[in-house]
Amino acid sequence: QVQLVESGGGLVQAGGSLRLSCAASGRTFAMYAMSWFRQAPGKEREFVAAISPSGGNTYYSDSMKGRFTISRDNDKNTMYLQMNSLKPEDTAVYYCAAGTRQHYSGYESHRAYELWGQGTQVTVSS
Repeated sequence: QVQLVESGGGLVQAGGSLRLSCAASGRTFAMYAMSWFRQAPGKEREFVAAISPSGGNTYYSDSMKGRFTISRDNDKNTMYLQMNSLKPEDTAVYYCAAGTRQHYSGYESHRAYELWGQGTQVTVSS
């Protein structure tokens, strides 16, 4: 079973950039659709971006489109989220997730993902 570990979070000023990584253990990484979700204090978990198992298709929340880029390297069992032009409202805990149910639930639903990391904090100061 794949285990997920996020890294790369931190404190950044508005307008800055961060690159999150999600490292996966196990040999079946390439079988999974991968995604990023985030959750701010007092708010529900929110879809950020997703990528198909091969990396050929990507999906973004409208509010992140054009600022965030999701990618994956199946040889390295790692997924990335490049975040540019960060805003204070991007402050949240960012979670990576892996799943096989995207054909039933859609890439943007948390129900598509069976496996979740512990999260990494991103704080954007104004």
